[in-house]
Amino acid sequence: MAMKLHRKKRLTAIIASVFAVSIVVGLVLYASNQKMNLFITPTEVQAGIAPLDRIFRIGGLVKDGSVKRSETSLRTDFIVTDGVADIKVTYDKIMPDLFREGQGVVAMGKMNDKGLFVASNILAKHDEEYKAPEVLDALERAGHPVKKTAQDSKGS
Repeated sequence: MAMKLHRKKRLTAIIASVFAVSIVVGLVLYASNQKMNLFITPTEVQAGIAPLDRIFRIGGLVKDGSVKRSETSLRTDFIVTDGVADIKVTYDKIMPDLFREGQGVVAMGKMNDKGLFVASNILAKHDEEYKAPEVLDALERAGHPVKKTAQDSKGS
Protein backbone atom coordinates (compact mmCIF):
# COMPACT_ATOMS: atom_id res chain seq x y z
CA MET A 1 0.00 0.00 0.00
CA ALA A 2 2.81 2.40 0.90
CA MET A 3 4.52 1.54 -2.41
CA LYS A 4 1.43 2.55 -4.43
CA LEU A 5 1.17 5.85 -2.56
CA HIS A 6 4.87 6.56 -3.22
CA ARG A 7 4.43 5.88 -6.96
CA LYS A 8 1.39 8.17 -7.16
CA LYS A 9 3.31 10.99 -5.44
CA ARG A 10 6.26 10.52 -7.78
CA LEU A 11 3.99 10.41 -10.86
CA THR A 12 2.15 13.55 -9.68
CA ALA A 13 5.47 15.33 -9.11
CA ILE A 14 6.72 14.37 -12.60
CA ILE A 15 3.49 15.51 -14.27
CA ALA A 16 3.56 18.81 -12.33
CA SER A 17 7.21 19.38 -13.29
CA VAL A 18 6.56 18.72 -17.00
CA PHE A 19 3.56 21.07 -16.87
CA ALA A 20 5.59 23.82 -15.17
CA VAL A 21 8.48 23.49 -17.62
CA SER A 22 6.01 23.63 -20.54
CA ILE A 23 4.51 26.85 -19.22
CA VAL A 24 7.95 28.45 -18.74
CA VAL A 25 9.08 27.46 -22.25
CA GLY A 26 5.82 28.78 -23.73
CA LEU A 27 6.20 32.12 -21.95
CA VAL A 28 9.83 32.48 -23.06
CA LEU A 29 8.91 31.73 -26.68
CA TYR A 30 6.01 34.18 -26.55
CA ALA A 31 8.21 36.94 -25.09
CA SER A 32 11.00 36.39 -27.60
CA ASN A 33 8.51 36.40 -30.47
CA GLN A 34 7.19 39.79 -29.32
CA LYS A 35 10.71 41.26 -29.17
CA MET A 36 11.84 39.93 -32.54
CA ASN A 37 11.97 42.51 -35.32
CA LEU A 38 11.27 41.02 -38.72
CA PHE A 39 13.00 42.44 -41.80
CA ILE A 40 10.61 42.84 -44.71
CA THR A 41 11.21 44.29 -48.17
CA PRO A 42 8.84 46.76 -49.86
CA THR A 43 7.86 43.99 -52.30
CA GLU A 44 6.90 41.72 -49.39
CA VAL A 45 4.90 44.55 -47.79
CA GLN A 46 2.90 45.04 -50.99
CA ALA A 47 2.36 41.26 -51.16
CA GLY A 48 0.64 41.45 -47.76
CA ILE A 49 3.37 39.69 -45.74
CA ALA A 50 3.85 42.63 -43.34
CA PRO A 51 2.13 42.23 -39.96
CA LEU A 52 -0.22 45.09 -39.08
CA ASP A 53 0.06 44.61 -35.33
CA ARG A 54 3.82 44.17 -34.88
CA ILE A 55 6.95 46.24 -35.17
CA PHE A 56 9.20 45.21 -38.05
CA ARG A 57 12.03 46.61 -40.14
CA ILE A 58 11.75 47.66 -43.74
CA GLY A 59 14.79 48.38 -45.87
CA GLY A 60 15.84 49.49 -49.29
CA LEU A 61 16.90 52.70 -50.96
CA VAL A 62 15.44 56.14 -50.34
CA LYS A 63 13.76 56.91 -53.66
CA ASP A 64 15.16 59.96 -55.45
CA GLY A 65 12.83 62.97 -55.26
CA SER A 66 10.64 61.43 -52.55
CA VAL A 67 11.91 63.18 -49.40
CA LYS A 68 9.51 65.82 -48.10
CA ARG A 69 10.37 67.62 -44.85
CA SER A 70 7.81 69.55 -42.84
CA GLU A 71 8.57 73.24 -42.29
CA THR A 72 6.75 73.32 -38.94
CA SER A 73 7.81 70.04 -37.31
CA LEU A 74 10.41 67.26 -37.43
CA ARG A 75 8.20 65.13 -39.67
CA THR A 76 9.84 63.71 -42.77
CA ASP A 77 7.99 61.68 -45.40
CA PHE A 78 9.86 59.61 -47.97
CA ILE A 79 9.62 56.46 -50.06
CA VAL A 80 11.66 53.29 -49.53
CA THR A 81 12.09 51.18 -52.65
CA ASP A 82 13.69 47.86 -53.50
CA GLY A 83 13.48 48.63 -57.21
CA VAL A 84 10.23 46.69 -57.60
CA ALA A 85 7.89 48.15 -54.99
CA ASP A 86 7.69 51.47 -53.14
CA ILE A 87 6.50 52.01 -49.56
CA LYS A 88 5.66 55.44 -48.12
CA VAL A 89 7.35 56.08 -44.78
CA THR A 90 6.82 58.82 -42.24
CA TYR A 91 9.20 59.68 -39.40
CA ASP A 92 8.57 62.35 -36.76
CA LYS A 93 11.99 62.63 -35.06
CA ILE A 94 15.42 63.99 -35.94
CA MET A 95 16.79 62.27 -39.04
CA PRO A 96 20.29 60.76 -38.98
CA ASP A 97 22.90 63.06 -40.55
CA LEU A 98 23.70 60.46 -43.19
CA PHE A 99 20.09 60.10 -44.41
CA ARG A 100 19.61 61.20 -48.03
CA GLU A 101 17.98 60.24 -51.30
CA GLY A 102 19.43 57.33 -53.25
CA GLN A 103 21.10 55.82 -50.18
CA GLY A 104 20.35 52.68 -48.20
CA VAL A 105 18.06 52.92 -45.20
CA VAL A 106 16.49 50.58 -42.66
CA ALA A 107 13.38 51.86 -40.87
CA MET A 108 11.83 50.23 -37.82
CA GLY A 109 8.14 50.75 -37.09
CA LYS A 110 4.61 49.61 -37.95
CA MET A 111 2.25 49.79 -40.89
CA ASN A 112 -0.88 51.79 -40.19
CA ASP A 113 -4.32 50.96 -41.56
CA LYS A 114 -3.82 53.42 -44.46
CA GLY A 115 -0.77 51.57 -45.82
CA LEU A 116 1.73 54.11 -44.45
CA PHE A 117 4.81 52.84 -42.61
CA VAL A 118 5.16 54.86 -39.39
CA ALA A 119 8.83 54.64 -38.41
CA SER A 120 10.01 54.82 -34.82
CA ASN A 121 13.70 54.54 -35.73
CA ILE A 122 15.74 55.20 -38.87
CA LEU A 123 19.15 53.67 -39.54
CA ALA A 124 21.21 55.23 -42.32
CA LYS A 125 24.34 53.99 -44.01
CA HIS A 126 27.80 54.52 -42.49
CA ASP A 127 29.80 55.89 -45.44
CA GLU A 128 29.66 56.34 -49.21
CA GLU A 129 30.10 52.64 -50.04
CA TYR A 130 28.42 50.80 -47.16
CA LYS A 131 24.95 49.28 -47.43
CA ALA A 132 23.39 47.24 -44.62
CA PRO A 133 23.45 43.48 -45.33
CA GLU A 134 19.65 43.35 -45.07
CA VAL A 135 19.33 46.08 -47.71
CA LEU A 136 21.76 44.31 -50.05
CA ASP A 137 19.85 41.03 -49.68
CA ALA A 138 16.51 42.77 -50.27
CA LEU A 139 17.79 44.46 -53.43
CA GLU A 140 19.24 41.18 -54.72
CA ARG A 141 15.97 39.29 -54.05
CA ALA A 142 14.14 42.00 -55.98
CA GLY A 143 16.38 41.36 -58.99
CA HIS A 144 18.73 44.31 -58.53
CA PRO A 145 22.19 42.91 -57.76
CA VAL A 146 24.42 45.39 -55.97
CA LYS A 147 28.21 45.43 -56.10
CA LYS A 148 29.44 44.47 -52.63
CA THR A 149 32.45 46.22 -51.18
CA ALA A 150 35.00 44.82 -48.75
CA GLN A 151 33.24 46.65 -45.94
CA ASP A 152 29.87 45.10 -46.89
CA SER A 153 31.43 41.64 -46.66
CA LYS A 154 32.66 42.39 -43.14
CA GLY A 155 29.11 43.21 -42.02
CA SER A 156 27.70 39.88 -43.21
